[in-house]
Amino acid sequence: MAAQSGKDLLVKMDLTGDGQFETVAGLRATRISFNTETVDVTTLESQGGWRELLGGSGVKTAGISGSGVFRDEDTDERARQMFFDGEVGDYQVIVPDFGVVQGPFLITAIEYSGTYNGEATYELTLASAGALTFTAL
Repeated sequence: MAAQSGKDLLVKMDLTGDGQFETVAGLRATRISFNTETVDVTTLESQGGWRELLGGSGVKTAGISGSGVFRDEDTDERARQMFFDGEVGDYQVIVPDFGVVQGPFLITAIEYSGTYNGEATYELTLASAGALTFTAL
């Protein structure tokens, strides 16, 4: 697989609940991570004393984070409102040459910063809030 441009990893949000997704404005860097908790089923009879894990169990989570420049776009305003309302929204993450991850996420953090002679920036963190789907590209 050839190297991919980082700008092609997109985070999109459904602004109105109509199933139409728009790219979160101003993002410069994005990241998605997938995790699962392990369930240890090791016993005294475990071969050689090695830990054994129960496959297919444990809580699965996904996290999205991104940072960028404040552009006062519709997505900025909507994300801010969703955070203050504690609203779970529908998001898509497009990972080039991999697929599309879609599902409910909760915005867990928004940080704004800026310097005297620079642009205003923000950081956004989301946590999965339900089952996610994956569609290969």
